[in-house]
Amino acid sequence: MPKTNQTPAAVLKSLMDEYQLSAISLAKQITLSPSMVNQLVSGQSRLTVPVVLRLAKFFGKTPDFWLNLQRQTILKEANRDKQLQSILKGISKAKKPVAKPKDRVIKAKQKALSEKRKKAAKVPGAKPSSRKKKAK
Repeated sequence: MPKTNQTPAAVLKSLMDEYQLSAISLAKQITLSPSMVNQLVSGQSRLTVPVVLRLAKFFGKTPDFWLNLQRQTILKEANRDKQLQSILKGISKAKKPVAKPKDRVIKAKQKALSEKRKKAAKVPGAKPSSRKKKAK
């Protein structure tokens, strides 16, 4: 059984060997071109969702199995990318703005008014609106 820390290419190659499949025979059975299968096995091409679904059905694995292999491979490649790592070092975590005291007072008043309206709505015989209609 293939290890989950391998690349999709290595796992696919291993499964093809296990099932004694050539690129041509696999390609026919999952309706891909033989050149695409060769690109996948050599690691020259990444797995796409349509390919993942075909491989999952054919080999009896879940789509998540194949997608996780691809995700792990992409993240490993990104971790080895020195330029990207340099950019990431310069990025700091986002900070939520601190609410101003005035905003807090307004929000507290709005909350109190909302709760007051809810209580009034629960009282039998109370009118749903606290506003009085003006006589003309």
